[in-house]
Amino acid sequence: MIHMRWDIRTRVLLVALVPTAVLGILLTAILTVSRLGDLEDALAARGQALARQLASASEFGLFSGNRDELARLAQSTLSNADLQGVAIFGRDHELLASAGLQANQTAIRRNASGVEWVGNSIIRISAAVGNTAVSEEDPYTLTAGTANAATSRKLGEVVVLVSLEQLESRKNLHMLKALLTLLIVLAGSGALAMWLSRSVSQPIRNIARTVTDIGRGRLDVQVPVEGGGSLQQLAEGLNEMARRLKLSRDSLEMQVSQATAELRQRKEEAERANLAKSRFLAAASHDLRQPMHALGLFIEDLANKEHSGDTQQLIGRIAASAEAMENLLDSLLDISKLDAGVVTANPRPFPLGPLFERIESEYRASAEEKGLALRVVPTDLWVESDPMLFERILLNLVTNALRYTPRGAVMVTARRRGVRVLIEVRDSGIGIPEDAQESVFQEFIQLDNAARDRSKGLGLGLAIVRRLCVLLDHRLSLRSRPGRGSVFGIEAKIARPVTQLNEAVGTESNLVGLVIGIVDDDSLAMESLAGLLRAWGCYVVSGESLDALLHALADNEITPQVLISDFRLPGPRNGLEVIATLRAQFGPQLPGLLLSGDTGPDVLRQATDLGIPLLHKPVRPAKLRAAIAHVAHLVPAPGTQAR
Repeated sequence: MIHMRWDIRTRVLLVALVPTAVLGILLTAILTVSRLGDLEDALAARGQALARQLASASEFGLFSGNRDELARLAQSTLSNADLQGVAIFGRDHELLASAGLQANQTAIRRNASGVEWVGNSIIRISAAVGNTAVSEEDPYTLTAGTANAATSRKLGEVVVLVSLEQLESRKNLHMLKALLTLLIVLAGSGALAMWLSRSVSQPIRNIARTVTDIGRGRLDVQVPVEGGGSLQQLAEGLNEMARRLKLSRDSLEMQVSQATAELRQRKEEAERANLAKSRFLAAASHDLRQPMHALGLFIEDLANKEHSGDTQQLIGRIAASAEAMENLLDSLLDISKLDAGVVTANPRPFPLGPLFERIESEYRASAEEKGLALRVVPTDLWVESDPMLFERILLNLVTNALRYTPRGAVMVTARRRGVRVLIEVRDSGIGIPEDAQESVFQEFIQLDNAARDRSKGLGLGLAIVRRLCVLLDHRLSLRSRPGRGSVFGIEAKIARPVTQLNEAVGTESNLVGLVIGIVDDDSLAMESLAGLLRAWGCYVVSGESLDALLHALADNEITPQVLISDFRLPGPRNGLEVIATLRAQFGPQLPGLLLSGDTGPDVLRQATDLGIPLLHKPVRPAKLRAAIAHVAHLVPAPGTQAR
């Protein structure tokens, strides 16, 4: 309501003025109406007195029939103020004398007797003229019998017309005086009310202003102590509260400053320690990835040659060990990339059916080896997500389900839930206790692998799943009971089917005759990479630096079709700058691949900004082959970029 927003001063003014104004208006109206009525009654009484006086004076003239005398009386009576006309009639209503009757003949000749209002400006007053015999007992009062006798001896009638013009003027003057008096009273009341409201509201407004300042943090303000009683106590109490708050704040700020300084010191120490750790890990990771990269390429090259059965079995075991190490490094790389925020999602509509078919074909053999039933329910639903990242989520969940299900089955289903799709991976495995269902999404947490059996994974799969679900804005759920299995659910936004071109991933694309330039300062890594590329039929030109590669290209008089460079190189240039220099010489469309053993986010950001695919060492041969085919435009679909 509007009045609820009025301040206290306005309310005090209203309380003081409204009753005074109402009472003043009522009293003024009552007194004015009463006074105006008195003026009208006085005018009528005066007219009656003049009429009686004229009737008494006209008695002899009517009795004697002296018209001149009657005319003189009428004219002399007209000299009185407020009279507009005078007439004297005989016994037969014959007009014997008149004065001032030019405009009022009709009013004079009316037959009414006594006092009569004619229109809005005239009062007609008549009086009978007769014998004035009175009783001897009361000379001033006619008895009833005397009155009847006088009526029977009526000599005539006098009529006077009284004008109301002066009465109206006096009425207007009186009303003006009343209005002025009312205005003076209201003005005085208003001034008094404003003074009273100021004396009451000003202290309260000061208190309100001070409270606002205190709320804004200005604790050094003080309320002027005004008035007395409760207002004085309130002002003094508020000042004391502000003083105590200021003391408390100063003490708290001092404690916070001390704690902040201590935290800042500890933070700086932690940052220095973290920086030292990061440098150590970066150096160790790079030094570890270089030989792992070369080892993987050598194993692949070695496996492509003719060997006896025992040697081939030994090569397979060596490859399995190298693959386990690569899986660990890849998982650590995925975690670091997700935490660094360098992985970007590219959501688009895609069908779940082909993804489910790939999962069934890739994992059916693994499930059969463990005696499990893998059931993938076909679906025609589409979802809005990043296809590669979403596939990584499902692959991790299916791998985890197969790993921790000793018997029974694993099922993959998709159901529509309104505007969303619920994809579930169900298993009949060991289950997860309720108090551990949150911790399984943390790094290196494995509930049933105290001995750290490598065949049961590394404890990073579910941690990657949670981070990818957060990145894609998918709701991740888990229902599980020990001994009854687990159900992992992912909710994604449903999408309408769209027309798609068939995509073929050419991991076995023909690279024969492709000219590839290599820059790597690690001779072991360069030899292993060059040997594998030559085994694929590529023509390889290599060098440990940019100048060495340029000399080799010049000696062979050949132009490279693909460039592969390590990130860390001797000299002032890194791999990205080497690729940029070679593109400036051989054309900006020259395809390039960057290899790096650094897992930090900076290298990935730089490569992403320049649009150069980055493969982290150690690189799997299949992934390397797919990447080369992609940048060389030998396959229509996007190649396999390192994850």
